[in-house]
Amino acid sequence: MTTEELIARAPKALLHDHLDGGLRPQTILEIADEVGYTGLPAGDAEALGDWFRESADSGSLVRYLETFDHTLAVMQTADGLRRVARECVVDLAADGVVYAESRYAPEQHLTQGLELEDVVEAVNAGFREGEEEAAKAGNPIRVTALLTAMRHAAKSTEIAELAVRYRDRGVAGFDIAGAEAGFPPTRHLDAFEYLRRENAHFTIHAGEAFGLPSIWEAIQWCGADRLGHGVRIVDDLVVKGRPFGDDVAAAIAADPADVHLGRLAAYVRDMRIPLEMCPSSNVQTGAAESIALHPISLLKRLRFRVTVNTDNRLMSGTSMSREMGLLVQEAGWSLEDLRWVTINAMKSAFIPFDERLAIIDDVVKPGYAELLA
Repeated sequence: MTTEELIARAPKALLHDHLDGGLRPQTILEIADEVGYTGLPAGDAEALGDWFRESADSGSLVRYLETFDHTLAVMQTADGLRRVARECVVDLAADGVVYAESRYAPEQHLTQGLELEDVVEAVNAGFREGEEEAAKAGNPIRVTALLTAMRHAAKSTEIAELAVRYRDRGVAGFDIAGAEAGFPPTRHLDAFEYLRRENAHFTIHAGEAFGLPSIWEAIQWCGADRLGHGVRIVDDLVVKGRPFGDDVAAAIAADPADVHLGRLAAYVRDMRIPLEMCPSSNVQTGAAESIALHPISLLKRLRFRVTVNTDNRLMSGTSMSREMGLLVQEAGWSLEDLRWVTINAMKSAFIPFDERLAIIDDVVKPGYAELLA
């Protein structure tokens, strides 16, 4: 088999994937027609998909954020949410994903009269339908939800309570997202303190568009179990006496023995705090120069607990197979590296330990053993 075929067959685990960033273009068109939404920038699936990818690549934050206006517009009814959730699962399973956590913000789906609970139940129903459909197609997958609160809004405690209420019914944890600059996670301490009292899992988008202070607050003030992106942790690395950013190419290729970790970076590595890294998305947003120069490769060699993720499959025109393929082609990764980050992801999942271990031992390891034989 070619490397591309091997990657396609490899079992994959996905921790950072936005439900509203992964719709099929044809589905957007069909639901828009059903609900009377007339604001789409293109009238056929191929042109619409191109528009989403070009907008995400444009370098314009305004245009990038506009892409979500269109996906959210068709995710305001129970039927629409259920369909999008079902198709998300089927698409991930067809790509070889065996476990995924799909995140979405219930508060962004209320414009047509749904209540928060209605949103969660519609998405959960879609996920279960998608799992059943994928299993029948020979692609078994387990999908859980992460409920996201928006940093600029004031519903974080309400969403955290919702996540706890549904944690035995398909919701694995909580997330907070949105603009980092000007909206530190400490604005939502009440939500995080509540989650910790309830022994609930949560991740925080941090270290993508903002640097070390965002990561430090997420971990030390808020107590995040994982970091969404976390790519800017490299700002706390010194390579041969020079800051990482002085010569990124040389830093990426450096021997780990030549890298000094600052106190925060050392803490993140020592405590095995997972980094939910999204290579293509990070290049689009300017958090990394290219796949070849993405910090994930150095962080992997330094043995941080890095994971590979898609972020927004529609906007990045990507999949888990594509992300892994790019790392192999452009950053020199091996199949063994992909196995390692997949096991990292499963170790870091927000499901019980025995369930994580079962997927690692019964699915991931045998799957890679067959490919590496």
